[in-house]
Amino acid sequence: MGSASLLTTGCFHCGLTLPAGATYSAEVLGESRQFCCTGCQSVAEAIVANGLVDFYQFRSEVSTKPEALVPDALRQLFIYDEPELQKSFVQVKVGDEREASLMMEGIVCAACVWLNEHHVKQIPGVLDFRVNYSTHRATLRWDNSRVVLSTVLKAIADMGYLAHPFDPGRMQTLQKKEKSIALRRIAIAGLGMMQVMMIAVAMYVGSYSDMTDSMRSFLRWISLIMTIPVVFYSANVFFISAWRDLRRGYFGMDVPVSIAIGVAFSASVWATIHHTGEVYFDSVTMFTFFLLTGRFLEMQARHKAGQVAEALVRLLPATATRLRAGQVEVVAVSALEKHDQVLIKSGEIVPADGMVLEGISSINESLLSGESLPTSKQVGDTLVGGTVNLESPLVMQVEKVGDSTVLAAIIRLLERAQSEKPYLARLAEKVASRFVPLILLTAIAVFGYWYAQGSEHAFWIALSVLVITCPCAFSLATPVALTVATGQLTSQGVLTTRGHALETLAQVTHIIFDKTGTLTTGQLALTATQPLSHLSADECLNVAAGLERVSEHPVARALLAAATSPEPLQTIQAYSGRGLEGQWNNVTLRIGAAAFVAELVGSEVPSHKLLADQSVVWLGQAGQWLALFYVQDHIRPDAQHTVQMLHQQGIKVSLLSGDNPAVVASVAQALSIQQALGAQLPADKLAYLQGLQAQGEIVAMVGDGVNDAPVLAAAQVSLAMGSGSQLAQASADMVLLSEHLERIPYAITTAKRMQTIIKQNFAWTIGYNLIAIPLAALGWVAPWLAAIGMSMSSLIVVLNALRLKN
Repeated sequence: MGSASLLTTGCFHCGLTLPAGATYSAEVLGESRQFCCTGCQSVAEAIVANGLVDFYQFRSEVSTKPEALVPDALRQLFIYDEPELQKSFVQVKVGDEREASLMMEGIVCAACVWLNEHHVKQIPGVLDFRVNYSTHRATLRWDNSRVVLSTVLKAIADMGYLAHPFDPGRMQTLQKKEKSIALRRIAIAGLGMMQVMMIAVAMYVGSYSDMTDSMRSFLRWISLIMTIPVVFYSANVFFISAWRDLRRGYFGMDVPVSIAIGVAFSASVWATIHHTGEVYFDSVTMFTFFLLTGRFLEMQARHKAGQVAEALVRLLPATATRLRAGQVEVVAVSALEKHDQVLIKSGEIVPADGMVLEGISSINESLLSGESLPTSKQVGDTLVGGTVNLESPLVMQVEKVGDSTVLAAIIRLLERAQSEKPYLARLAEKVASRFVPLILLTAIAVFGYWYAQGSEHAFWIALSVLVITCPCAFSLATPVALTVATGQLTSQGVLTTRGHALETLAQVTHIIFDKTGTLTTGQLALTATQPLSHLSADECLNVAAGLERVSEHPVARALLAAATSPEPLQTIQAYSGRGLEGQWNNVTLRIGAAAFVAELVGSEVPSHKLLADQSVVWLGQAGQWLALFYVQDHIRPDAQHTVQMLHQQGIKVSLLSGDNPAVVASVAQALSIQQALGAQLPADKLAYLQGLQAQGEIVAMVGDGVNDAPVLAAAQVSLAMGSGSQLAQASADMVLLSEHLERIPYAITTAKRMQTIIKQNFAWTIGYNLIAIPLAALGWVAPWLAAIGMSMSSLIVVLNALRLKN
């Protein structure tokens, strides 16, 4: 009985009596249906929108169980729209903007990536969708007010792929499953190939002896039976992929492969049944086997290319030892909350970000920062989740969990960099998308030519043309090299956060350094306080510390560390690159650069002693100078060698700083930097950078702190120190997690090697196709040899990219 007749007076969805005055309706199965509430109406509309109306068409009764009122297929997608569930894998951006990390199942080649990205980006409300071919992970950004996550997931499912929230454990399982299925397909194809080849040899020998027609027919039927599992099981992956592509009007790499296998098999079946013509069972089984083997080797190389990102993902432990109310309990890391106390035993992994409450130990941070030497930690020091406690037990207070941890941020930025496409990758995709239709036309033309010439080999020559081409290598040339390079740099403590960064870094001609916290350690220390009023040195210091408490600048940290009891100031306001202003006992105070404070004081800067290696910070109020503070910084031990290596690479180096010009000149002289300017406001730095860009320079900016954010954003490529402010790191294309400046010339060298390898990949791919296609068209390449050539072409591109790991 259909549901239309089943429900005539009650709610069409749940069967309950309609409340008086209920006006909830929706069109289902071609008719307007009435519902008891907005909940039933919304679910019904979702069922219709998702093409699941069979749920209503074939039900015979209405269940009283709520869970039975929603189809399973829809319920599984709806669950990802739950706010509580989304907390574990969705980031809330500005307003209704959301971002999620997803796992993709069913990706078999670079064409699958293009198809998914192209289709999903067309969904209204989707802001961006990028898939990393090496790791099969995707980053989705969408407007939650216009589209919900389940709608996007269903759109992907409609194409024949699966997408779900990223889970490290499931990713590892999927990779094992992918490998297992691939080996099974290869085994079936290999066995079939060996059997069919033996029969083909017998038939070849028999053609020169007295083999009867009945025996030849019998052997053909045996070959057909042996080939069926190869075509319908092993080669099935090519047909599924090709059908997905064609449904969306796209010609992917598997389209010509599927056509070649399907046509060759069909022609062979026809010849077997009608006892005429040639059979190509040996060619079908051989190039299926070789294609699958090549794809398997490529998959192994791809997994290796993404192993750094995967290692970061699996860095956190599954459980942690929590201390609560005097009890020790082992809980899942996902159950930890802010302010929980955790015991970290010797040899254990730190489960979250936090602060040491008890104990002294050494921590191995190598996988995060590339620093091989352990770091000493004691009470009050910070710990980062994913690092390893080497010596003694520590008790830590959890400060950050889940997506807010340092490790989560690193993984998120690395994913973004690896999934963003540089110019060369976008160009290659355009070439690949037009390549397959051209090859199909070429194969038809080749067949027509040889058939008109009366050649009995016209069919297999056209077959070879279809199989030997490799558009996938075009699409692989850039993303695999980018994945390997970013992974390699991450392992050395250089985090790439933007896809274009390495492409641009390889072309850099000029690097601008900030001073404090970049070329110097940024760990300033107060060396002297000189009062200029009735206030004592301690009082001046406490007032200054009260002003600086809202700042992230190294000077602020130095003053706060030296002060004994910072004064509480109100309405503190920061002036970028100049200083701070606030109220103390209804009096306006300023601290910072001399010119900035002089505007409030209204008099000239007092004469004072200048020290080449120390900076001066001024404090004043209207009509009176209060104090000056001397702070000292130290040049990083590897700064001089870094500048020397950059000069050897032919890169010009400049130093811009807001600090005293005398101090800046001293640092520049020590580091052999010819171009150095002090007392630079953010606007001055920006103007200097834009002046270089106007001269045709490709400029990289290396900075630390809020003051550098505008310049970092304006540079063609920017690098922020790992200890820098959050704003500076957000503005930067790369982050030096290791704090080692020598990683900058290393990153430039790696970027140049990546560009070289990408160009080599393109050259190989173009050269291979220019040589292989004419050879196949001339009939000099057998189909099985064409399969080997096509597989090796993609594999060589991936293996060449893996050289970046050396």
